[in-house]
Amino acid sequence: MAHPNPVSPPPSMWLCCGHGANAEDPVGCRGVQVPGHAACLAHLTEIDRDTYLDGLAPGADIDHRGTPFTEPLLEALLRALHDPTIGRPHCGAASFQEAQFYGTASFREAQFSGAASFHRAKFFGDAVFIEAQFLGDAGFHKAQFFGDALFDEVQFSGDTEFDEVQFSGEARFHVAQFSGYTSYDATQFSGDARFYMAEFSGEARFRMTQFSGDVWFYAAQFSDDADFSGTRFAAMPHFGPVLCAREIDLSGAVFEVPVTLEIAARRVWCVRTRWESTAALRLRYALVDLSDAVLSLPVAVTAHPAPFAVSDTVADERLLEGAESGVRVTSARGVDAMHLVLTDIDLSDCLFSGAFHLDQLRLEGRCIFALTPTSLQRPIRLSRWTRRRTLAEEHHWRARNADQPDPAPYEDPSPRHWRVGPHHPDPDFTPDPEDVAALYRQLRKAFEDGKNEPGAADFYYGEMEMRRHDRTGTPPSERFLLWGYWLLSGYGLRALRALGWLAAAMLVTIVLLMGFGLPNDSPKQKVTGTVPPGGGKVTFEVNKTDPQNPTGDRFTGRRFEKSLNVTLNSVVFRSSDQDLTTTGTYIEMASRVAEPVLLGLAVLAVRNRVKR
Repeated sequence: MAHPNPVSPPPSMWLCCGHGANAEDPVGCRGVQVPGHAACLAHLTEIDRDTYLDGLAPGADIDHRGTPFTEPLLEALLRALHDPTIGRPHCGAASFQEAQFYGTASFREAQFSGAASFHRAKFFGDAVFIEAQFLGDAGFHKAQFFGDALFDEVQFSGDTEFDEVQFSGEARFHVAQFSGYTSYDATQFSGDARFYMAEFSGEARFRMTQFSGDVWFYAAQFSDDADFSGTRFAAMPHFGPVLCAREIDLSGAVFEVPVTLEIAARRVWCVRTRWESTAALRLRYALVDLSDAVLSLPVAVTAHPAPFAVSDTVADERLLEGAESGVRVTSARGVDAMHLVLTDIDLSDCLFSGAFHLDQLRLEGRCIFALTPTSLQRPIRLSRWTRRRTLAEEHHWRARNADQPDPAPYEDPSPRHWRVGPHHPDPDFTPDPEDVAALYRQLRKAFEDGKNEPGAADFYYGEMEMRRHDRTGTPPSERFLLWGYWLLSGYGLRALRALGWLAAAMLVTIVLLMGFGLPNDSPKQKVTGTVPPGGGKVTFEVNKTDPQNPTGDRFTGRRFEKSLNVTLNSVVFRSSDQDLTTTGTYIEMASRVAEPVLLGLAVLAVRNRVKR
C-alpha cells in the first residue's frame, strides 16, 4: 500500500558519514559506519556493500542507526539475512534508531531474535511489518510514520514501546499479540487506528494518546491493566467489545463524538472523563468510578445482560472467570446527574455526595441499593428490624457512629453490619446526617418524578431518619416530633407498626374500661307523679343517678363485650351510648383521639407502599 504523497528526503540526507560535508551541511550523514569502513551502508561503494551483505548470516546482529534506506537497499539487507530453515529474514539485535526509510519499508515476516530499536526512525512511505516476530524488546520511541503502518499479526514477545510516535496514515495492528509491557503514551494517530482482535498479555498504556480518526478495539483482549487516561478520541463512534482481566482506566479521557463503549472488565475508572456528546457504556463485571466526570449530554451506564457478540459468536470471557457479571458504580461524586442514566446497576457502595442535580438522576431497570443489617445490635433499635434500601453514606455514618471496627483486608462486607467508608472512622471524611438527608431528599424526588412512588418510600424514610439524628440542623422540638412519628408508624411507612400500636391501644382501652370504666349495674330510674282520682293529666319526673365505680369481679365476659364495643366505636369516632363511670368517660375520650390517628397512620402507610 503505497502512500499517495510520499515525503521526499532533504538533500542533506544523501550525504554520508561526513563525506560531502559543506558550509550548508557541516554535519553530513548521521548514519553509523559499517564495521571496517568509513561510511554507512547507504554510502558504501557497490563492491563494499556486496562484501558486507555477503558476510551477513541469519541471526546476525545489525546496527544501522541513522542510515537512509531506499526500498532496494532494505530488500538487499533483509535478503542477506534470510533464514532458509524458517523461510523468513532473521536477525539478532537490530538497531535502526533515527534511520530513514524511503518508499515502502517492508519487514514482512521478519524475525528479530534480540532487541529491535526503531527509536526516532522516519518512515516516509508505508511501513509493513505484517507477521513479523519480535522475540526481544521492540522500541519505536518517537518514530514517525508518514504513510500507513501495518503491523497485522505481529508477535511482540518482549516489552513494546510506541511512545510519542506519530502515525500520519492508517495504523493497523489486526490480531497483533503483545506479550510484555506495551506503551503508546503520547502517541498521535492522525488516521484510523485498528487493533482488531489484538491481544495484550502485559500492561498496556495509551496515556495522553491522540486518536484523530476512527479507532477499532473490536474484540481486543487485555490480560493486565489497560490505561487510557488522558486519551482523546476525536472521531471514535464505537469502542469494543473489549475484554480486560483487570482494569481499564479512562480517567481524564475525552470523547468528542457520540460513542458506544462495550467493556467487560473487573474495574473501569472514568474519573474526570469528559463526554462532549452522548455516550452509552455497556458494561459487564465492572466496578465503575464516575467521580468528577463531565457529562455535556446524556450518558447511559448499563449492565449488559449477556456476553458481547463477536462476529458470529460471543466473546470468550475466560479472562474474567470467577467474577460476578453485574456492574457496580462506586462513585458519582462531582457528576452532573441531570445527564446520567443508570440501568440495572448495583449502587450498594455508590457515593452520591457532591453530585449535582441529583434529583434529576434517571434510574432504570433494577438498580440495587444497600440494605440495612440483618442482625440486631446493641443498643437495639426498631430501625434494625425492618429491611429498607439505604445509601452508602448512611452506612458510613452509622458505622462510625457505632464505633464499628474496620473489616479485615479483602473481606467482603458482612450483611450483619453497616458498611464502613473508605476513610473510616475519620469524621472529617464521613458525611453528617444533614448531608445524607439532602441526598435522600433529592433521590426521593428523582423516584417520584419517575412515577415510582413506592420506590421513593425508602428514600423518604432515610431522609426522616437522618433528620431525626441530626443534632445541628434539626431543632429539638422537631426531633421530638420525628421520634414520635418514627415510633408510632415508621414515618407513615410501616403499616404493621401502626397496626401494632393500634392493637395495643385498643387492648389497653379494653382493660381500663373493664377495670374502671364500666359501672357495676346500669343506674336505676325513679319515677314519681300524681294521678288524680277519675283520671286526668299525669306528670312523670325521672331522676337518673350517676354510675357507680365497679366493685367485685370486673373482668368478666359480659364486661369485656361492653368494653370491646366502646373501643371499636372509638376507633371510628363513634359514641357507644354505653353508661360509663367518670373515669370511663375520660378513657373513651382519649381512645377516640388516639386510636383513629393510629388507624389513619396504618392506612397512610399502606397507601404509600402501593400508590402509583
